[in-house]
Amino acid sequence: MKVKISAIKANSKNPRVIKDDKFKKLVKSIQEFPEMLEKRPLVCYTDVDGKYVVLGGNMRLKAAHEVGLKELPIVLADDWTQEQRDEFLIKDNVGFGEWNWDDLANEWDAEKLTDWGLDVWQSEPDVDYSILDDDDLSEQLGDMTNGVKKAIQIEFEAEHYEDAYEMVKFWRERKAYVGGMMMEYLKAEREKL
Repeated sequence: MKVKISAIKANSKNPRVIKDDKFKKLVKSIQEFPEMLEKRPLVCYTDVDGKYVVLGGNMRLKAAHEVGLKELPIVLADDWTQEQRDEFLIKDNVGFGEWNWDDLANEWDAEKLTDWGLDVWQSEPDVDYSILDDDDLSEQLGDMTNGVKKAIQIEFEAEHYEDAYEMVKFWRERKAYVGGMMMEYLKAEREKL
């Protein structure tokens, strides 16, 4: 059945997102071939307010809004239990987009996620570090980590992501140490303050 897009709302519980370039590709695919939505309708359930809440297709809904579509085909799953709805949210998205790991960690049961086919984080095994208290191992630990690269995450606004990606790629291809270059720049800027 087709319904007005204004009657459909995204599922705030859905921990899956498609970012930047992949989302742009989804928007473009819907612009160029909106008929594909007929063959892959949104899966929804009706909430207490009579709105259709998306179980499968949050990103398609978002892209359809951006394209300016007025109606979308949906399939109702009103006969599903809440457990089935939650399971579908995960299983329908296992192979697409990116996961919002904070939402998954805070809102979902790790055991169920694993049962539904999602590789989730593993809890740290209990390790007894008390043996390290007996000896001064700082020199040995320093030797072990000497030359090992470590990573930090740097966030960019969406409009800068492609440029940042290309810049890092450019310098890595030239065997430059991008982290060192950034540190030198940041130190110099700090000195100006």
